[in-house]
Amino acid sequence: MVSVVATVIGTMAAIGIERMKGRGAGIIRAVLITPMIVPGVVLAVGIYAVYLDTRLVGTWTGYVLAHTLLAIPFVVIAVGANLAVFDERLETAAASLGASRLTTFFTITLPLILPGILSGALFAFVTSFDEVIVSLFITSPQLKTLPVQIFSSMTRDADPTVAAVGSLIFLATSLIIGLGLIFGMRGRRV
Repeated sequence: MVSVVATVIGTMAAIGIERMKGRGAGIIRAVLITPMIVPGVVLAVGIYAVYLDTRLVGTWTGYVLAHTLLAIPFVVIAVGANLAVFDERLETAAASLGASRLTTFFTITLPLILPGILSGALFAFVTSFDEVIVSLFITSPQLKTLPVQIFSSMTRDADPTVAAVGSLIFLATSLIIGLGLIFGMRGRRV
């Protein structure tokens, strides 16, 4: 869920920042990238303080909002990198041939920046999946993420579940990377 929300918001923000091309764009980019720079503990304490007032500690909404905040910078950077090398003359050419802004976006812009969007979504997923510090601060007994559960299991008792989960994650990652390499090589041969 976090990956989808962060990808949509981050992609829209990156496109907006790229279109601004001014001093304000740099300030907005700096604000959006701030969660990457601020130490995790400081961010976690701040989120926890805000969540206490708004009663979001230990809720799905709280998790999604906090993890989305942490994932958006990765999407903004990945999509922004694709937009930096995007040739805007392609959009101008589509418009001169009668395409609407929406048609131009879906037929020209989106396919060309899709690799950046997909890599941003992947980074957002990994960031959310791997986040322990913020999750520890906003967790509840009823709602725990896998990293929090692993951390708790490692600190309290010697449970073989942690080793099993680690092995499954390693195998899944290896399989995904292997499939990506195989399909990448196939695409080059064609």
